[in-house]
Amino acid sequence: MKELLLYIAQNLVDNPDAVTVTEIENDNDTVLELRVAPEDMGKVIGRQGKIAKEIRTLVKSVAQRQDKKVSVEIVD
Repeated sequence: MKELLLYIAQNLVDNPDAVTVTEIENDNDTVLELRVAPEDMGKVIGRQGKIAKEIRTLVKSVAQRQDKKVSVEIVD
């Protein structure tokens, strides 16, 4: 999941070297924290959060196929 999120984010932003994904595992789920450069934040979130919503949908659907529970947080 981490590699998928990293790939998606790096292809959306102008500064792909600043993209980082941190994986935090809890009892039965995983949280992926996405960090990008401040000037690229709008490109990852999109208008009215549409791109962020689609990123979350993609990651969750891939995780479901692997019987995992994953959520994505976009961190400043």
